[in-house]
Amino acid sequence: MRVDRIWRHPVKSFIGERVTAVEVGPLGIAGDRHWAVRDHERGGIRGAKKIGGLMRFAASYLDDASRHVLVTLPDGSTASTRDDDIDERISAALGRRVGLESLPDDGSTDHFLRGPADSDDVMTELRGIFGREEHEPLPDFSVFPPEVAMFESPPGTHHDCWPLMVMTTSSFAALRAALPDSIIDDRRFRPSFVIDTGEEPGHPEFSWTGRRARIGDVAVEFLAPCPRCVMVTRPVSGAIGEDRAILRHIVSDLDQNLGVYARVLAGGTVRAGDAVTFT
Repeated sequence: MRVDRIWRHPVKSFIGERVTAVEVGPLGIAGDRHWAVRDHERGGIRGAKKIGGLMRFAASYLDDASRHVLVTLPDGSTASTRDDDIDERISAALGRRVGLESLPDDGSTDHFLRGPADSDDVMTELRGIFGREEHEPLPDFSVFPPEVAMFESPPGTHHDCWPLMVMTTSSFAALRAALPDSIIDDRRFRPSFVIDTGEEPGHPEFSWTGRRARIGDVAVEFLAPCPRCVMVTRPVSGAIGEDRAILRHIVSDLDQNLGVYARVLAGGTVRAGDAVTFT
């Protein structure tokens, strides 16, 4: 197995940038989800589970020396985190008052506290977040770290749960075979790494739970498969439109999961083409 594709997402829920090499530490890929959007109307850091239009924005780092990013808006125009009016431009494009915020440097956990729910009914709220129809089950919440009950993301990160999410070329091939009318694209699923698993059928990463591996210089432990939410149904661009069939397939045929979470045991560099070996 080898690393086929590497993705870094400078802004939570925005389209990321495909890169050839990354540094990886205990909290995941350096620079990954360093920025996030705060909802000034409802409160709290929000991702595309709540503000679906975020998935139509893209972000890339301006350079390697700073944390500033170039944001491409849905209309193709651009703005930088160095620009004084970037929040106003993003808000105008969304039709919602928001602001970009970077990870805090002071160690405060207040930044990560959850905003208020959109519904007073817990089941309505959860079904909205996970895109589940009434007859469909909700995920097994025990796979999530306990701190996400209080915080939007584990404090210190803007990740939903764990530092890395890994998919395989086999899983992409299996999705395309099962959903020939759907656009199966990395940008919909937001993997950290896509591993080339050759001709192996199905979703081999589901069997990796509990196993340890080296990805390039990095040592990881694979955790539970990743329960998928409403985000995989969202429109990303003109070519990648809304598609509820993908989530219906994931829920009914893949036990609600796609890809596998991983945590970092020892950091280092990962490059496209690096070997992936179990240890």
